[in-house]
Amino acid sequence: MATATYPPPPPYYRLYKDYSQDPKSAPEPPPPIEGTYVCFGATYTTDDTLPCLEEQGVRQLYPKGPDVDYKKELRSLNGDLQLHILELADVLIERPSQYARRVEEISLVFKNLHHLLNSLRPHQARATLIHILELQIQRRKQAVEDIKRRREEARRLLDEALKTTDGN
Repeated sequence: MATATYPPPPPYYRLYKDYSQDPKSAPEPPPPIEGTYVCFGATYTTDDTLPCLEEQGVRQLYPKGPDVDYKKELRSLNGDLQLHILELADVLIERPSQYARRVEEISLVFKNLHHLLNSLRPHQARATLIHILELQIQRRKQAVEDIKRRREEARRLLDEALKTTDGN
C-alpha cells in the first residue's frame, strides 16, 4: 500500500466550493478578536500599547514623558549597568553573602534598558519599512532604465538591419 506524502485535508474543506464561481458558497470567516483572549492557558490582549514600567511593578530609572532623549538615556543606563557589574564582581570577592542586592540592581537596569529599547520598536519598524520601500523604488527605476536601454538597442539593431536590406 502506497502512502501519500501529505495527509488528506481536514473534512471541512468540502464547505468551500469553487470560490471564483460562487463567492457566497464559503462560510464567513470568524470576526477579529478584540480585548483579551486565552491561548495555551495564558491570557493575552489585542491592545498593542507598551505598558509603562510602573504598571509592571518596576521602578523607572529614566525620566518620564514623550520627549525622552533615547540616546542619552541608553548610554546612561549602559554606564550604570557596567558600574553595577563591577560592583557585583567586587561584592562576590569581598562579601559573597551580599550579592543578592547587586543582582536586583542589575536586573532593574536591564528591565529599564529593555523597556526603553522596546519603546523604540515602532520607530525602528517605520525606518525599516522606509528603507525597504526606497530599495524597491531604486530597483524599479533600474528596471525601467534597463528596459529603455534595451529598447534603444533593439531600435538601433532594427535600423541597422533595415539599412543593410535597403542597401542590397
